Amino acid sequence: MLSRLNILAFVSGTGLLQQQDKLPELTWILGLLLLVIVIGWLRRYQSAGLIIVNNILLWIVFFGLGFLWAAAFAHWRLADSLPSQWERQDIQIIGVIASLPQKNDRSARFQFDVEQVATEGAIVPQRIALSWYKNRQFELDSDEMSQPVMKVGQRWQLMVRLKQPHGNANPHGFDYEVWALERNIRATGYIRNSVDNHLLDHMVDHPSYWIEHVREEIQQRFTDVLMDHTYAGVLKTLATGDQYVIPRDQWQVFIRTGTIHLMAISGLHITLVSSLVFALVFRLWRCNSYLVLRLPARRAAVIAGLIVAFGYAMLSGFAIPAQRSLYMLAVVAIALWRGQFTSPMTVLMWALLWVVLLDPWATIAPGFWLSFGAIAIIMLVTVGRIGKIHWFRGWLRIQWAITLGLIPLLLGLFQQVSLVSPVANAIAIPLVSFVVVPLVLLATIPWFDFLLPLAHEALSVGMTLLQWLSHLSDAVWEQHVPPMWTILVAILGMVWMLLPGSLGLGFFAGFPARWLGVLALLPMFLLQPLKPEAGELWLTVLDVGQGLAVVARTEHHTLLFDTGPSFGESDSGARIIVPFLRGEGVRQLDALIVSHADMDHSGGALSILTAMPVGTLSSSLDHQHPIQQAAMHKVQCRAGQSWQWDDVDFELLHPVAYGDKNSQNKTNANSCVLKITSIYGSVLLPSDIGNKDESALLARAGDKLSATVLIAPHHGSNTSSTHAFIQQVNPALTIFTVGYHNRYDHPREAVVARYRKLGSQLLRSDADGAILLRFTKNGWFADSWRELRRRYWQQSMDQYYTD
Repeated sequence: MLSRLNILAFVSGTGLLQQQDKLPELTWILGLLLLVIVIGWLRRYQSAGLIIVNNILLWIVFFGLGFLWAAAFAHWRLADSLPSQWERQDIQIIGVIASLPQKNDRSARFQFDVEQVATEGAIVPQRIALSWYKNRQFELDSDEMSQPVMKVGQRWQLMVRLKQPHGNANPHGFDYEVWALERNIRATGYIRNSVDNHLLDHMVDHPSYWIEHVREEIQQRFTDVLMDHTYAGVLKTLATGDQYVIPRDQWQVFIRTGTIHLMAISGLHITLVSSLVFALVFRLWRCNSYLVLRLPARRAAVIAGLIVAFGYAMLSGFAIPAQRSLYMLAVVAIALWRGQFTSPMTVLMWALLWVVLLDPWATIAPGFWLSFGAIAIIMLVTVGRIGKIHWFRGWLRIQWAITLGLIPLLLGLFQQVSLVSPVANAIAIPLVSFVVVPLVLLATIPWFDFLLPLAHEALSVGMTLLQWLSHLSDAVWEQHVPPMWTILVAILGMVWMLLPGSLGLGFFAGFPARWLGVLALLPMFLLQPLKPEAGELWLTVLDVGQGLAVVARTEHHTLLFDTGPSFGESDSGARIIVPFLRGEGVRQLDALIVSHADMDHSGGALSILTAMPVGTLSSSLDHQHPIQQAAMHKVQCRAGQSWQWDDVDFELLHPVAYGDKNSQNKTNANSCVLKITSIYGSVLLPSDIGNKDESALLARAGDKLSATVLIAPHHGSNTSSTHAFIQQVNPALTIFTVGYHNRYDHPREAVVARYRKLGSQLLRSDADGAILLRFTKNGWFADSWRELRRRYWQQSMDQYYTD
């Protein structure tokens, strides 16, 4: 029987592997495995008196097994990859739609299982993610609509263009590449126009596709019944676990009130449904003596409860909270079947082991820590306590304990904590778990569709209260990312504070000085992140794909130059810039410059203006532009404007005058050009100006163009970076802000060659991620975020820096 410490050792080994910058070679894996076997063998010959040595050796064995298991799993998955020579090439494939299509007005996205590659010589991974844009050409049956209806389980022949999974790499940002690796998505791409695109089979017979098909049918029925209902997406999510159908504004309500956990098919929901089925079957089975003689009622109820839990977990997409609950219920079911007592902590440890065995990347998922952390807290405040308390008091104790106990994790993972979470959860958990979820689950049965409007009305009552709470000005505490050691200290403090107290002696009675647990939280709040000193300039060129967003910080001020692109339903402001600013402890912007109206530079501005106070908006936008309308204080950027913050000089060099604001081809020419100068170095940000504007700058302000660092104009296009301009700037470092395999082929090779000939060091956001520049008294230097936080799943970008 595995001990709890051995299971924790195994999980720790898998977690350590996920922090490696490269995978151990297969020969090393075999060597380490041999070493683990030898250590295990030596343990057998230790004397019985050396119990501690035996336990340490056993811990090392399981730690090594966890590390090797995760390494072998990673090697196996990474082996199924798209060769770089087949990126952005037309490839004809045959396969099956393997997931629910995520649809919007412009496209549908889905996972696709590749069965056959028709293009000679092409190599395509088995699982890819595709986007279908609605102008793509398909061969359709005569009875189909002019646009194909793509459903899960269909077999298609498609012409696609693919690339390796690639995400934005920024401090405090989401790592899309490991997210894709965990889900075995080994290439992404889109469907090309082709007369050969056509449907081969309407439904492929396979268990996984049938499960997805059931989920799709449930969503369609919910859509038909709840056509114009506000919270139809929430009910779909509670039934199928598909969180993409919830609108963005409703997500914000759940985030701000700390109830987002209810929007996953959580362990609470699965346990509740399984328990209800267990009780029902147990009661009915006992009423029939014929059935009882052949199978005890308890065992029959165990089987029924476990089957329902498994079905509900499958319906949810098998997320980590669902996995955890299913495995815990399975351990309990085995114990009940065998008539044995199993401690709650043993149940939790076995669930932990099974989650990591099947998904070694689970340890780097926020849901893993929050899910197991919440259950551990509940066990801490309920299991092994002496005496009985009223159920309502017990409920309040659990809510209070979860709210306090998860603070360190929430601040470490998301840099925010909902202050209204205890009240919101006290309302939402009973309503959703005991009213809405049962009604929704019954409504998944076709004959019970009539229950959906009732479920919606019940949910509407709760949402009204949650929206009121979310609109409170102090509903959420936001702050910088605390150092890791402060998080660990805070967790220990929370455990100490939640230890048992003596009956009748109050909350802080029992274990001595439990109030010290509160003090352990203080370092997370009081220890401030590093910031520039007087005269220093810290500049971060964020990786926003094909676009631009630059954060400049001095000792007491912060400026944001451009806000990156929009991504349809989201934008780089909400997804990249705000998390970065919050993680760095920036609570407001003293100035926001939107250089021009192009969406790759202005797409995130509205999210920025909504998320935090902005001192002044400076831009070349028309007065009627929505961004101008949203800003409180705004000016038109114009050459000659200058200011100084903390001994750092800022000056706008362009434009001088404005042409026709309604002419789209004027937006680049009107780009704001900013020069930032410190005593330790300078930066020039020319945005998207072209050749003519560069010539005008040379004539008008040539002596001011020289800079230590240059953000390449117009992302390195052929219309910018003339020889004369770059020779005048003479940058020691040039940064290209470009998207991975962008459709414009930026930066152009001829432009790159000019900078190389000049002797400038080159960095690019698609290969290096965010660029962190520091101009300090010790000199200036630049760091690449991908190098600072190198992980084994990141693809090599060395080809971009070869001559």
